[in-house]
Amino acid sequence: MAIPDAEVERQIQQMIQFIDHEADEKEVEILAKADEEFNIEKGRLVEQEKQKIRAFYEKKEKNAELQKKIQMSNLQNQARLKLLKQREDHLQVVVDKTTNKLKGQVVDINKYRDMLQGLITQGLCQLLEPHVTIQCRQMDIQLVEGVIDAAVKKYTELSDLEVTVNVDQKTFLASDITGGVRLVAKDGRMVVVNTLEARLEQIIKQKIPEVRTMLYGNNPNRRFFD
Repeated sequence: MAIPDAEVERQIQQMIQFIDHEADEKEVEILAKADEEFNIEKGRLVEQEKQKIRAFYEKKEKNAELQKKIQMSNLQNQARLKLLKQREDHLQVVVDKTTNKLKGQVVDINKYRDMLQGLITQGLCQLLEPHVTIQCRQMDIQLVEGVIDAAVKKYTELSDLEVTVNVDQKTFLASDITGGVRLVAKDGRMVVVNTLEARLEQIIKQKIPEVRTMLYGNNPNRRFFD
């Protein structure tokens, strides 16, 4: 028995409606999935850009902080160097005053004569040699010759040794030094420099740390002491 045309038409319409419905659902599903993937990708890109921006500003902030620390360190170093310079200038003033005071003693013949005697005795005690030549400024020859006996006597009392001392009449110390003597033994192989400049320099090296402490107090950062 043949199916009526109306029934066939109805079934065809049902199939068409089913296909259209399936197509609509599939379209909705595809669009939803596309929207979801788009939103995910958009979120990923936005977050990636946010991270780039955050990283850029973090780096910029770190660089600014580093530059600030460098500037602060430079300022501290400059201030420290300035302070050290002022302290060294102050110490140099103390040294200059000491030097001028020493020169003043040289002007006083009696004080200078006693000083020469002490310097000669000290030099003899350092050498402990039986024959010693003394060199001095040409202007000091008479003063030196005048104190040799007393200096030798003091040396003998201290060391129980005898010594022959001669004053060099050809080789003199520079005339522009403050004063003092140089003692030579064993043909120049042994020398003791007891000029006033040499003695002052030695005393300064020994006393400068003490002077610093007196003027500025103890340095908490100092680990070694002379």
